[in-house]
Amino acid sequence: MDGTLPPPADAIIAVRNLHKWYSGVHALKGVSLDIPRGQALGLVGDNGAGKSTLISILSGLHQPDEGEVLVEGRPVSIRSPRAAMELGIETIYQYNSMVPTMSIARNLFIGREPLKWSFGGIGWLDERRMRAESVRAIADVDLHLRSPDALVGELSGGQRQGVAIARAMHFKSKVMILDEPTNHLSVKETEKVIGFVRGLRDQGITAIFISHNMHHVFACCDRIVAMALGQVVLDRPVSRTSIEEVHAVL
Repeated sequence: MDGTLPPPADAIIAVRNLHKWYSGVHALKGVSLDIPRGQALGLVGDNGAGKSTLISILSGLHQPDEGEVLVEGRPVSIRSPRAAMELGIETIYQYNSMVPTMSIARNLFIGREPLKWSFGGIGWLDERRMRAESVRAIADVDLHLRSPDALVGELSGGQRQGVAIARAMHFKSKVMILDEPTNHLSVKETEKVIGFVRGLRDQGITAIFISHNMHHVFACCDRIVAMALGQVVLDRPVSRTSIEEVHAVL
């Protein structure tokens, strides 16, 4: 790792000297970061700061041009979103990948559907199991919905985020990346999502919370990492910084 320090024992994710270029634009400039297991990390910065590029690398959408990503101390190559999920890294986007015309149960298992039987990768869905496990998964995040057969398109924005979080928790994700999860939500729904993020720590799940709303970040995160022009410009525990200090470095 070019003489850089190894990650601490409690780091679920570590990145070392990450660089990324897009058509001559230097989007990441030697970013190094350790993210401990069970921590809620707030990642902030203006558009073009590099935070979306960093997240796209961790979620398998892009690969770094230089540098290294380690998961639980082991160097990894995250070549696709599927590879990220297999490592226990789940990304929940502002406009997440759920299908509005499909049920909650089908969305919760999308891409990971249990089959009653299969032949050559083709089989019959175990819909009873999907419904039963969906009910338990939704209850685990204290989300009260009338039926696992309800269409996702009928849910509010906050409820959709709750289902996405329930899906990640059901499949035992180790790291949950939440990209602007409170955008366009009501005050009540925003409080619910912030409560979801706080609850992840009790489950031992690491959260990376990306938001332009600093108040939301300070409400649910243990640590703030601010980026500007492709570099980390501030890295502090929430208890040792302020919204004003973060704004001052951006």
